[in-house]
Formats: sequence, C-alpha cells, structure tokens
Amino acid sequence: MKNIKCLLTGIFAVSMTFSLSAQVRTEQTLEKGWKFTRQDKTEFSSPDYNDVKWQSVTIPHDWAIYGPFSINNDKQEVAITQDGQKDAMEHAGRTGGLPFVGTGWYRLTFDVPNYTSGDKVELLFDGAMSHAKVYVNGSEAGYWPYGYNSFVIDATAFIKGSKGNKLAVRLENEPESSRWYPGAGLYRNVHLIVTEDSHVPVWGTQLITDKVDENIARVNLKTIWNAAKGSNLDDFTIKTEIKDAQGKVVASSSDKLSRFDQSLFEQTFAVAKPNLWSPESPYLYTANSTIYQGEKVKDTYTTRFGIRTIEIIPNKGFFLNGKMVKFKGVCNHHDLGPLGAAVNKAAIRRQIKIMKDMGVNAIRTSHNMPAPEFVEACDEMGMMVMAESFDEWKSAKCENGYHKVFDEWAEKDIVNLVHHYRNNPSIVMWCIGNEVPDQRNQANGPKLARMLQDICHREDPTRPVTQGMDAPDAVVNNNIAATMDVAGFNYRPFKYAENYKKLPQQIIMGSETASTVSSRGVYKFPVKRESMKKYDDNQSSSYDVEHCGWSNLPEDDWIWHEDNPWAIGEFVWTGFDYLGEPTPYYTDWPSHSSLFGIVDLAGLPKDRFYLYRSHWNKESETLHILPHWTWPGREGEVTPVFVYTNYPSAELFINGKSQGKRTKDLSVTYENSMDSTSTANLKRQQRYRLMWMDTKYEPGTVKVVAYNEKGEAVAEKEIRTASKPDHIELVADRTVIDADGKDLSFITVKVVDKDGNLCPDAQNLIKFDVKGKGTYRAGANGNSISLELFHMPQMKVFNGMMTAIVQSSEEVGNITLKATAKGLKPALITITTQK
Repeated sequence: MKNIKCLLTGIFAVSMTFSLSAQVRTEQTLEKGWKFTRQDKTEFSSPDYNDVKWQSVTIPHDWAIYGPFSINNDKQEVAITQDGQKDAMEHAGRTGGLPFVGTGWYRLTFDVPNYTSGDKVELLFDGAMSHAKVYVNGSEAGYWPYGYNSFVIDATAFIKGSKGNKLAVRLENEPESSRWYPGAGLYRNVHLIVTEDSHVPVWGTQLITDKVDENIARVNLKTIWNAAKGSNLDDFTIKTEIKDAQGKVVASSSDKLSRFDQSLFEQTFAVAKPNLWSPESPYLYTANSTIYQGEKVKDTYTTRFGIRTIEIIPNKGFFLNGKMVKFKGVCNHHDLGPLGAAVNKAAIRRQIKIMKDMGVNAIRTSHNMPAPEFVEACDEMGMMVMAESFDEWKSAKCENGYHKVFDEWAEKDIVNLVHHYRNNPSIVMWCIGNEVPDQRNQANGPKLARMLQDICHREDPTRPVTQGMDAPDAVVNNNIAATMDVAGFNYRPFKYAENYKKLPQQIIMGSETASTVSSRGVYKFPVKRESMKKYDDNQSSSYDVEHCGWSNLPEDDWIWHEDNPWAIGEFVWTGFDYLGEPTPYYTDWPSHSSLFGIVDLAGLPKDRFYLYRSHWNKESETLHILPHWTWPGREGEVTPVFVYTNYPSAELFINGKSQGKRTKDLSVTYENSMDSTSTANLKRQQRYRLMWMDTKYEPGTVKVVAYNEKGEAVAEKEIRTASKPDHIELVADRTVIDADGKDLSFITVKVVDKDGNLCPDAQNLIKFDVKGKGTYRAGANGNSISLELFHMPQMKVFNGMMTAIVQSSEEVGNITLKATAKGLKPALITITTQK
C-alpha cells in the first residue's frame, strides 16, 4: 500500500445468509416480543425474572429519542480543544439534550428453529449502545463495549433447547462519553443464526479480483470453513455459482479444501463481459455457495457483490473503473433526525436519495462504524463510502470516551469493521480516526496510526486507509500524514499546497470540509462573511456566508479540488443536521442540534443544498433564488438576492425591472483570492454563485432568467411575496409503501397563502391525526432550539415548513393523515400500503 502507485482492483461483496430448503442454516431477525426497562438490578439477567410489567418494545429501539429534552441530561463542563477552546465552559446541548445517559435492560424469550444437539447458535448484534453485556438463559455469554460496532456472541453452550430460551441485554451509557447524540439501547438489529457444527462463520467470505477489463473479470473467492472437531477435511467440497442481476449463471466452480490451508476454501472464476459497479450503475452479482460433506449439505452461503476497480495515481487523482473521479462527499452522523439512532431502511434510503440528487457520490460515516442497512443501501443505490472507526485513540476527548478501552479493544473493533464490510462494493476507503489528539504526539501518534493501518491492510489488502487530521503542521512534521495511504485533512485548505509539496503520496484529500452554518429560512442583514457569529435567536444566516472559527465557505474548498488533480475531493461537514453540537451556540440552551447540515434535521433542504447541487450535479438544472420575498417592514432597505444555478449567467428582475445580468467569474483562482480583502469581499463566491448585493426590497415578484454559454435564455424562475397564511399543503416522498410494520412515508408540511406561496414567517402549531393501516411515527421542523417532542402528533412549523412521518402496519390498506391548525384550512393525504 506504500508504493508510489497503488492499484486496488477487486470484486467486493456483502454476505447474506438465507433459510434455504436444506435448512442447514437459518437466520432470523429478533424484532418483536422484547421487554424494556430503565431500572438496573442484577436479577434482571435471571431466566426466571418476571418482566411482565416492563415496557413492550420492538427492535431497533432508541430509548432516549422520546425525551424529554433537558439542560441537565448530559451537561458537560469541558474545553473542546479541537474547536480551539482553551478554557472549560458549560456545554448544555452538546449531546442533544436527550436522556441517553444511564442503564437500560432488554429481555426476550426466543425459540431456536430446527435446533438439534450439536448445532451452532450465534447472536449477531448490528450495534448496541453501549457496554453491552449479553446473558443467555441466565449466563453471561459475552460483552462488547463499543456501541457502534457489530459483534457476534456464541450462545451455543447456553441454549437449553428449541423452545423458551431467555435473552437479556444490559446496556449502559456513561456521562461525558460522547461529543454528539449517540442514541441509546438496541438501536440496530439483532439476528439469531443457527448452523450445523461444520459451517461458514459470520462474515466468512472474501472476494477479490486480480484482473478486470471490459472482457473479463477474474474472481477469487475465499470461504472460511469451521469444520467440526474430528471431521475428515478431505470430505468437504464447495460448489459455487456466480449469478448476474437477472439470475443467470455466469460462472461456476466445484472445489475441495486447500491442502495448504485446510480451514479455507479457495475458488477462482472468470466472469465474461462484467458489468462494473459505479455510482452511475450500481450493478450487483451474487455468489451462491453450497458446502458438502460427502453428499450431505452442511451449509449454504449467499454473497452479493459488485465488480469494480479503484486506483490512486500520484498527481493525477482517484480513479474508479479507470475514470478519474473527484469525491463530492459529505460526512454524516448516524442519527436519523426525529427517529434518533434507531435504524430504519426507508429513512436511510431517503437520506441517500436526497444526497444523490444534490450530486453527492460519497459519504463518510462520521465518526464510527455504519449500520449494515446503510452500507447495503449504498451498494444498491450507488454511493461510495468511507467507513470510519474511531473518534478517540489512547488520548481522551471525552472523559468516558473510547480511550478507556482502546488498548484492549481497538484491534477487535477494526477487525470486525473490516470483516463486516470488506466485500461491499460501495466501501472504497477505511478511515481509522477523526481528529484524534494523538496526532499531535511526536512519540506515539505515528506508531498508533501505522498499527491501525497495518490491521486494515492485513484484513483487507484491496483498499487504502486514511484518517481525518485537523493539525496539518503537526502531522506533516511527525510523519503521521506520510504514513497514511491517503492524507486526509480536516479544514484549512490554505495549507494544501504547502503540504502537498512535502508528502510522498502526492495526493491530498479533504476528509472534512466547510462547516458552513445556516438555519433554513433565516436571513440576517447586512449580508457579510462572518465567523462564529451569534444572534439573539440562536440561528445562523441562510445567505451561506457564515462559518466556524476553524472552517470556511463551500467555495473555499471547491476551488482547490477543481483546479488541482492532486486534490482528490472532499467530504463536507455535514450532509444532514444532527442532534448535538449546536455550534456556535455551545453554551446557549435550548440550542441542541447542529447548524452545519446542508439539509436540516427534518430532511428539508436549506439554500446551501442548491449551491452544492449547482456545482456537483451540473447535468441537472438548478435555478434557486434566495432569500424569500416576504419582508414586511423592510420596504426600501437593501436586501441582497443570490441565485444558485448550474448555468453561467442570469438576469434578475424585481417587479419587471431588470437588476442587471451577472456571470460567474472564472478568472478567480485560489492564488489570486487568498488575501483577506478577497475573502471579506466574497471573491471566490463570485466564481460559483450569482449575487446582487444592492437590491432593495419591494413587495411583489422576483424573477430570474438563466443563460447558457451561448448567451441563450434557457430557464426562468419566480418567487412572490406571500399574503396571509391560508391553508396547509401536504406532499409525501412516497404515496405507496410496504405493509411490513416498518416502512415510512415522509410528508412535507407547508403553510401557504391562498395562491400556494409558502408563508416563510409562519410558525403555526399543526396537529396530526392518523387513521387506517398505520400510525404517526415522528415529526421534525428543523429548528435547532425547538424542544417539542418528536413522537407527539403535533408540532410548530419552522419558517412555514416541517416534516411528518407515518409508519405502516402489517396490514394492506390505506393510511390517512389529516393536518389541522387554528385559522388554517386543513389538509388530508392518503398513503397506500401493499405487500
């Protein structure tokens, strides 16, 4: 991995097991029948304990998202050194103001289908927050401290039979253990896996190719085989069929155990005319393997995979399938806004769909292991992933953070992460840490970085390794940056050119960028660039000119990555707002969610969404005007108008009067815009956005006409001054969902005037009533200071909008959502559920 040119070519897979007719392997998700309590007693692990009075819950479950919010839930008196704070101060909403601290117990009575003596019984936890102690029939079967990672518990020795087994899980979140909202409980799925004594273990396959071109892909499949004690290894045979997306067999092989490594089946296949996986065409294959002992089927294993190549060429960039690709990426935390940390496929896929529409091609899982549902969705929808592991190594950021278990658990956690996802085509890079204080340590930092990177290389030789480093001078001087396959820098793009000259990789990546802050629908005057600006309403301006003390505006990153092939792209902080880290309002309760998001906590795009879309998704038309044009009391005052568009020029009209034509200034470069005057005057912004800084407000119509490179008028858009609020408008992201008891429809709620114009100042309380084959799941308005409970079927709109979420039952039929508010005409929408 340390060669000047690093060629990474492979076929990558996600392992999925199914209950097949042979019934030698069964897997089921343990979702229903759980009991839960926030009390803590040792007798809760006993199989005889009576939990009938406990709360009934379905997994995945986040106990803390239901609130209530409180300034005291995880108040931290700390100095956030990575943000430049030198003295400790109170951080009331740092972790979201939700009651995640403390202990919770879960209990379940479960059966083991088709169990016979000698079977292997395992429990796979996709994630349990945190310090999970697992008891099976009263005995402690295992422990895993890191709440973000997946882990397997061998329950075989504790199973009493096929019926009535007892599972208990104790979880504990310590105070000051996180810098953002981590969630609480069994927030990801739990799986029961039953195999025969000889079997393929969890995550037991690895697919790699050493050759891929338009004519052929040569595939190597390694399958780990755990043979029962005393077995004759010569008796075992594996038969594998490779199938394309239509189910046609395109390659097959039958092989014996390797005489050189008798715990490993190794097979080689030639796939003719392979369809390569990419964000534009996420093509997936399957490998269906059957393992025999003599003529008897001992196990079956199905692996879904994609074929693609990645290559990093010094001075030239990152190449996917031989084509140079810039990372147009975002960082995302794991919470799903009003749903909290509880995993939901529909919510995850909605987020990915929104990001893809913006032009995003990659997501960094900040700052921890992702959920398998997320990675699988990225495989299917075409989204590259940087899979991250830790926010701490040996040195602390939080008093009770990961540093307390690093020495014992870091390798185990990395191995699980890599084994879990080393075969997924969407995963293109491993990230071993984020802004760890150890990066500044001359003695230990480089050694720790090398150790973690070596583990990744040992378990997966096909992908590069990076980390997010926010101390560029330190990591260049102490060689941590030179140690990494890819040097990932958090912020400070003005250091890129200097560090590029010093680094042997001759590649720079913006592993975390921008940290621009804004509140949807909030505009501040006068319009000027600000750093760490605070206002009485605890909001930030959606003119997209405000950022943090260590960060910058979007164009300050674009100009480097667009103009330099050695700058291979960026991951913006963040795609979506998230619970916690209400920067710059660290000490200003009730601020309790971030303002960094390009999309707000309700999943509603801010203006910045269209700025990124205009640059990252140039194939689609973007023509967006800001601010809104309803400003009673501002008549005659300067109210700048910005236009975000993929077209080079536009002309602005206010009530039919031209305000002039603007053209993006392509003469601006990073060299001629680095001085303080250029920064203050938004010189770089003039290359990417069209700005009319002197326009004055008068009620009426704002119209923009866009022109292409030939000067031809090709698109236009209007916004109008809204009159008084008249009625509610409801628009669903999907009007047909699955009747599986889990699927969701996200419904955008707007308060509009009689002509359908959004009322941008509306803060009406909307009440919801759901009837039919579903329930009200949650709602959010994107207001970072709102303390309204997400699950209650009522909420105030924020600047005229919010999102309401309905969830299906397991019955086919219709769900009707009615929205009402005092003084407004109500609205009704119907969602259909189907099997």
